[in-house]
Amino acid sequence: MSKIFNFKKTSLVIALIFLFTLVLPFNILKVSAASESTDKNIQIVYINDFHGSVDASGKNPGMVKLAGRLKAIKAENTTSNTNTVFLAGGDLFQGSAASNLTYGAIVNEFLKEVGLTASAVGNHEFDWGTDKIAEWASKGGYKFLASNIYDKTTGLPVSWADPYQIVTIDGVKIGLIGLTTPETAFKTLPENVKDIEFKDPNACGTYWAKLLKSTKQADIVIAVTHLGAAQDSNGVITGEAADLANVKDSGIDAILCAHTHMAVCGTVNNIPVVQAYYNGRNIGKLNITVKPDNTFTIAPASEKLYDSNGFLKTLPDDSVTQNIYTNYMNTLAPILDKPVGKTVTDLTHDKSAGVSILGEWSCEVMAKTAKTQIGITNGGGLRTSIKAGNITMGNLYEVMPFDNTLYKMDLKGSDLKRVIENGIMNTTVGWVQLYGVKVYYDADKAAGNRITAMYLLDGTKIDMNKYYSVVTNDFMFTGGDNYDFTGAKNAVNTNLPIRDALAEALEPTLTTPLNYKYQNLLLDEPAPAAPANTVEQLPKTGSPIDSTVMILIGIAALSSGFCVINKKKKVS
Repeated sequence: MSKIFNFKKTSLVIALIFLFTLVLPFNILKVSAASESTDKNIQIVYINDFHGSVDASGKNPGMVKLAGRLKAIKAENTTSNTNTVFLAGGDLFQGSAASNLTYGAIVNEFLKEVGLTASAVGNHEFDWGTDKIAEWASKGGYKFLASNIYDKTTGLPVSWADPYQIVTIDGVKIGLIGLTTPETAFKTLPENVKDIEFKDPNACGTYWAKLLKSTKQADIVIAVTHLGAAQDSNGVITGEAADLANVKDSGIDAILCAHTHMAVCGTVNNIPVVQAYYNGRNIGKLNITVKPDNTFTIAPASEKLYDSNGFLKTLPDDSVTQNIYTNYMNTLAPILDKPVGKTVTDLTHDKSAGVSILGEWSCEVMAKTAKTQIGITNGGGLRTSIKAGNITMGNLYEVMPFDNTLYKMDLKGSDLKRVIENGIMNTTVGWVQLYGVKVYYDADKAAGNRITAMYLLDGTKIDMNKYYSVVTNDFMFTGGDNYDFTGAKNAVNTNLPIRDALAEALEPTLTTPLNYKYQNLLLDEPAPAAPANTVEQLPKTGSPIDSTVMILIGIAALSSGFCVINKKKKVS
């Protein structure tokens, strides 16, 4: 009887379990459906081209206020039930004295404090070699993403970055694909990327986006890039990022771009494209809304962190970041605050507006230091102007953050022409800066054929078949900014940092301030038949003394002429 009872009891339990299993899935689905009955909101917060701008200066918010605003955004999003992901577009470290002297360590601590998830690899991430890239990611707790950067030796994607990263938020899988501009091959020191291949970003981006979606690894794909873009007054977006957006069925849902230091916020081919200006002046945003049926929308947005009314002052300071900043700056103060010179006038610079005052002066210093006839540097290598007044070593680091060295050589006239032609009206890399040679060009002629005449400063015309002593920087000599010094003879890297040469040239100005006389040696005008000596001009006419001098010179020349005539007659 007990066996029968036990059997019936057991059967009853089994029946109840079976019934429970039928009911359980329904209850789970019901609970799941209830939890997904509302929208899921995710905000991508983004900066690019920070360039080590840790100081609050001018329109730059600096790391303390930028961190304060980023943390405030995250807090605001938490209150509104929105998840936040912080991303970056590369070129984060190189550019300021504090960052350069610490090899980006001060910036990396800031990025760690604000919780960076991932960054694209900018061209200037290579300026100190690839070892630094892996070190930054390791210490900062984030990833560098690069799907189109390949190791030439292995034929595989580089080991120090990941092609993509999957971030899962509230059940939504977001694929982040890293892309870098192929311009990196000539927009960092070529030696640092000689073993690296930068493949087509459109092909690589499309490949990885389709793979992530086809394998169900990602619901949404965002390209985190160091690709350039620009936006005109009509809202039309062009450039590398726009080219990527126009790839048919790429699988990419939004593009974060960089490199051109532009404020971009709009759509191309219905794909949101955002670039957050530069130096932390803007914060780019992608507002993602995922519906219960798993459909989603992405709206581009941008927040400006400066205006003409002192808005920067109202931004919150982050106390933790302030401590980081203060500790580093206290350590660096003896170097950064060291006075190196004085200038009476502003040494202005704009790489997009011809040869600047700063550019001409810098090239003159380069030429005199290397003892060459001509000095040439790239406009992009000078990053800011020098204001009238005291000049510190910190100012020089801001002007020339790159550790470039003087590279001297003998260059034939025709090769010199080719080099200078590359920097005339070049909207990609900026204008060439020069000293020691006066160049006339015609802006209406085709690129590469604009120069009509070149003269040394003593008025001697440059002979296309004769060699001249020239100094440039190691970046340019090795192909940087697409400059081509093929044909150079006796080329030697002096290994003397240009920044040190500038500091040494400024030392006498501590007692006698620099009052630089700008010559403007690159002219869009017809060349004169016989240009006057631009180093030492004869006194201008108009005063009694000037007239007397000119008369005496004329008499002397005339007398000399008669002597020659008489001699010829006697010989004959």
